[in-house]
Amino acid sequence: MPTITACKSSPDKGAGLARDMRIRWALEEAGQPYDVRLVAFEEMKQPAHLALQPFGQIPTYEDGEVVLFESGAIVLYIAERNARLLPEDNVTRAKALSWMFAALNTVEPPIVERDYVKYFEAEKSWQTERFAMVDDRIRMRLDQLANAFGDATWLAGSFSAADILMVHAIRRLEGSGILESYPVFMNYIARAADRPAYKRAFAAQYEVFQNVTSA
Repeated sequence: MPTITACKSSPDKGAGLARDMRIRWALEEAGQPYDVRLVAFEEMKQPAHLALQPFGQIPTYEDGEVVLFESGAIVLYIAERNARLLPEDNVTRAKALSWMFAALNTVEPPIVERDYVKYFEAEKSWQTERFAMVDDRIRMRLDQLANAFGDATWLAGSFSAADILMVHAIRRLEGSGILESYPVFMNYIARAADRPAYKRAFAAQYEVFQNVTSA
Protein backbone atom coordinates (compact mmCIF):
# COMPACT_ATOMS: atom_id res chain seq x y z
CA MET A 1 0.00 0.00 0.00
CA PRO A 2 1.50 3.39 -0.96
CA THR A 3 2.11 6.05 1.66
CA ILE A 4 1.83 9.76 0.96
CA THR A 5 2.80 12.70 3.15
CA ALA A 6 0.60 15.67 3.96
CA CYS A 7 0.83 18.73 6.19
CA LYS A 8 -0.07 18.08 9.79
CA SER A 9 -1.37 21.66 9.98
CA SER A 10 -2.08 22.88 6.46
CA PRO A 11 -2.48 26.65 5.94
CA ASP A 12 -5.41 26.06 3.56
CA LYS A 13 -7.57 25.10 6.59
CA GLY A 14 -9.00 22.02 4.94
CA ALA A 15 -10.13 23.79 1.78
CA GLY A 16 -8.67 21.09 -0.45
CA LEU A 17 -5.98 23.35 -1.89
CA ALA A 18 -2.86 21.71 -0.45
CA ARG A 19 -1.13 19.62 -3.08
CA ASP A 20 -1.67 16.30 -1.32
CA MET A 21 -5.30 16.75 -2.45
CA ARG A 22 -4.20 15.99 -6.01
CA ILE A 23 -2.62 12.74 -4.91
CA ARG A 24 -5.54 11.72 -2.72
CA TRP A 25 -7.94 12.42 -5.59
CA ALA A 26 -5.90 10.43 -8.13
CA LEU A 27 -5.63 7.47 -5.75
CA GLU A 28 -9.36 7.59 -5.03
CA GLU A 29 -10.16 7.67 -8.76
CA ALA A 30 -7.83 4.70 -9.24
CA GLY A 31 -9.47 2.78 -6.41
CA GLN A 32 -6.07 2.45 -4.72
CA PRO A 33 -5.99 2.31 -0.90
CA TYR A 34 -3.23 4.40 0.65
CA ASP A 35 -1.77 5.51 3.95
CA VAL A 36 -1.05 9.09 4.95
CA ARG A 37 1.83 10.22 7.14
CA LEU A 38 1.29 13.70 8.50
CA VAL A 39 4.36 15.93 8.68
CA ALA A 40 4.75 19.11 10.71
CA PHE A 41 6.42 22.11 9.06
CA GLU A 42 9.55 21.78 11.19
CA GLU A 43 9.82 18.09 10.24
CA MET A 44 9.88 18.99 6.54
CA LYS A 45 13.34 20.52 7.02
CA GLN A 46 14.76 17.50 8.81
CA PRO A 47 17.05 14.96 7.09
CA ALA A 48 14.47 12.15 7.12
CA HIS A 49 11.98 14.16 5.05
CA LEU A 50 14.62 15.86 2.92
CA ALA A 51 15.76 12.40 1.83
CA LEU A 52 12.31 12.02 0.25
CA GLN A 53 11.71 15.62 -0.83
CA PRO A 54 14.93 17.64 -1.27
CA PHE A 55 13.05 20.96 -1.19
CA GLY A 56 11.36 20.26 2.14
CA GLN A 57 7.79 20.27 0.84
CA ILE A 58 4.83 17.91 0.57
CA PRO A 59 3.52 15.66 -0.83
CA THR A 60 5.75 12.66 -1.26
CA TYR A 61 4.83 9.15 -2.39
CA GLU A 62 6.41 5.90 -1.24
CA ASP A 63 5.55 2.44 -2.56
CA GLY A 64 8.21 -0.17 -1.88
CA GLU A 65 11.40 0.99 -3.58
CA VAL A 66 9.56 3.73 -5.48
CA VAL A 67 9.91 7.15 -3.89
CA LEU A 68 8.50 10.21 -5.66
CA PHE A 69 8.17 13.91 -4.99
CA GLU A 70 6.44 16.70 -6.95
CA SER A 71 2.67 16.33 -7.18
CA GLY A 72 2.58 16.28 -10.99
CA ALA A 73 5.08 13.43 -11.16
CA ILE A 74 3.13 11.49 -8.54
CA VAL A 75 -0.21 11.95 -10.33
CA LEU A 76 1.41 10.87 -13.61
CA TYR A 77 2.91 7.78 -11.95
CA ILE A 78 -0.49 6.80 -10.55
CA ALA A 79 -2.24 7.53 -13.86
CA GLU A 80 0.16 5.44 -15.91
CA ARG A 81 -0.82 2.44 -13.83
CA ASN A 82 -4.56 2.94 -14.06
CA ALA A 83 -6.65 3.00 -17.23
CA ARG A 84 -9.25 5.22 -15.54
CA LEU A 85 -6.87 8.16 -15.46
CA LEU A 86 -5.20 8.14 -18.89
CA PRO A 87 -6.78 7.25 -22.25
CA GLU A 88 -5.55 4.02 -23.80
CA ASP A 89 -5.26 5.21 -27.40
CA ASN A 90 -2.05 7.05 -28.16
CA VAL A 91 -3.59 10.16 -29.71
CA THR A 92 -5.95 10.95 -26.84
CA ARG A 93 -3.36 9.93 -24.29
CA ALA A 94 -0.91 12.42 -25.79
CA LYS A 95 -3.56 15.13 -25.53
CA ALA A 96 -4.14 14.33 -21.86
CA LEU A 97 -0.40 14.42 -21.16
CA SER A 98 -0.09 17.80 -22.84
CA TRP A 99 -2.87 19.18 -20.66
CA MET A 100 -1.28 17.76 -17.53
CA PHE A 101 1.90 19.71 -18.22
CA ALA A 102 -0.06 22.78 -19.28
CA ALA A 103 -1.88 22.80 -15.94
CA LEU A 104 1.39 22.73 -14.02
CA ASN A 105 3.65 24.84 -16.23
CA THR A 106 1.37 27.36 -17.95
CA VAL A 107 -1.85 27.84 -16.00
CA GLU A 108 -0.79 27.36 -12.38
CA PRO A 109 2.34 29.58 -12.05
CA PRO A 110 0.62 33.00 -12.23
CA ILE A 111 -2.13 31.70 -9.92
CA VAL A 112 0.43 30.67 -7.31
CA GLU A 113 2.20 33.98 -7.78
CA ARG A 114 -1.06 35.73 -6.89
CA ASP A 115 -1.08 33.92 -3.54
CA TYR A 116 2.49 35.09 -2.98
CA VAL A 117 1.49 38.69 -3.64
CA LYS A 118 -1.53 38.33 -1.34
CA TYR A 119 0.27 36.85 1.64
CA PHE A 120 3.90 37.94 1.39
CA GLU A 121 3.63 41.39 -0.14
CA ALA A 122 0.71 42.63 1.93
CA GLU A 123 2.74 45.43 3.51
CA LYS A 124 4.49 46.48 0.32
CA SER A 125 3.68 49.79 -1.35
CA TRP A 126 3.59 48.10 -4.74
CA GLN A 127 1.09 45.36 -3.88
CA THR A 128 -1.81 46.95 -5.80
CA GLU A 129 0.29 47.26 -8.96
CA ARG A 130 1.58 43.71 -8.57
CA PHE A 131 -1.96 42.38 -8.20
CA ALA A 132 -2.98 44.15 -11.40
CA MET A 133 -0.04 42.70 -13.33
CA VAL A 134 -0.53 39.16 -12.06
CA ASP A 135 -4.30 39.25 -12.53
CA ASP A 136 -3.85 40.36 -16.14
CA ARG A 137 -1.61 37.36 -16.77
CA ILE A 138 -4.10 35.04 -15.11
CA ARG A 139 -6.99 36.36 -17.20
CA MET A 140 -4.93 35.97 -20.35
CA ARG A 141 -4.29 32.31 -19.50
CA LEU A 142 -7.91 31.69 -18.58
CA ASP A 143 -9.07 33.31 -21.83
CA GLN A 144 -6.75 31.00 -23.77
CA LEU A 145 -7.83 27.99 -21.73
CA ALA A 146 -11.52 28.80 -22.23
CA ASN A 147 -10.99 29.12 -25.98
CA ALA A 148 -9.29 25.72 -26.12
CA PHE A 149 -11.81 24.13 -23.77
CA GLY A 150 -14.83 25.23 -25.81
CA ASP A 151 -17.95 23.32 -24.81
CA ALA A 152 -16.10 20.16 -23.78
CA THR A 153 -16.89 18.32 -20.57
CA TRP A 154 -13.30 17.27 -19.83
CA LEU A 155 -9.95 18.26 -21.31
CA ALA A 156 -9.18 15.04 -23.19
CA GLY A 157 -12.60 13.63 -23.96
CA SER A 158 -13.24 11.48 -20.91
CA PHE A 159 -12.17 12.42 -17.39
CA SER A 160 -8.42 12.00 -16.90
CA ALA A 161 -5.46 12.94 -14.72
CA ALA A 162 -5.29 16.18 -16.72
CA ASP A 163 -8.56 17.26 -15.14
CA ILE A 164 -7.28 16.47 -11.66
CA LEU A 165 -4.33 18.82 -12.12
CA MET A 166 -6.22 21.55 -13.99
CA VAL A 167 -9.19 21.68 -11.62
CA HIS A 168 -6.91 21.77 -8.60
CA ALA A 169 -4.82 24.56 -10.14
CA ILE A 170 -7.69 26.89 -11.03
CA ARG A 171 -9.58 26.22 -7.80
CA ARG A 172 -7.01 28.39 -6.04
CA LEU A 173 -8.76 31.36 -7.67
CA GLU A 174 -12.08 30.74 -5.93
CA GLY A 175 -13.24 33.87 -4.15
CA SER A 176 -10.84 36.12 -6.05
CA GLY A 177 -13.53 37.44 -8.38
CA ILE A 178 -11.52 36.27 -11.37
CA LEU A 179 -12.68 32.68 -11.66
CA GLU A 180 -16.29 33.68 -11.03
CA SER A 181 -16.32 35.62 -14.30
CA TYR A 182 -15.72 32.37 -16.22
CA PRO A 183 -18.89 30.23 -16.00
CA VAL A 184 -17.19 27.55 -18.11
CA PHE A 185 -14.68 26.95 -15.32
CA MET A 186 -17.16 27.28 -12.48
CA ASN A 187 -19.19 24.52 -14.16
CA TYR A 188 -16.04 22.50 -14.80
CA ILE A 189 -15.07 22.62 -11.13
CA ALA A 190 -18.62 21.76 -10.08
CA ARG A 191 -18.58 18.64 -12.28
CA ALA A 192 -15.27 17.57 -10.80
CA ALA A 193 -16.37 18.24 -7.23
CA ASP A 194 -19.44 16.08 -7.81
CA ARG A 195 -17.31 13.00 -8.50
CA PRO A 196 -17.39 10.49 -5.64
CA ALA A 197 -13.59 10.17 -5.67
CA TYR A 198 -13.20 13.93 -5.29
CA LYS A 199 -15.63 13.96 -2.38
CA ARG A 200 -13.73 11.18 -0.62
CA ALA A 201 -10.39 12.92 -1.13
CA PHE A 202 -11.73 16.27 0.04
CA ALA A 203 -13.32 14.72 3.14
CA ALA A 204 -10.08 12.93 4.01
CA GLN A 205 -8.04 16.12 3.76
CA TYR A 206 -10.63 18.13 5.68
CA GLU A 207 -10.60 15.55 8.45
CA VAL A 208 -6.94 16.38 9.09
CA PHE A 209 -7.87 20.05 9.62
CA GLN A 210 -10.72 19.11 11.94
CA ASN A 211 -8.48 16.86 14.02
CA VAL A 212 -5.86 19.60 14.35
CA THR A 213 -8.35 22.28 15.38
CA SER A 214 -10.05 20.02 17.90
CA ALA A 215 -6.77 18.81 19.44
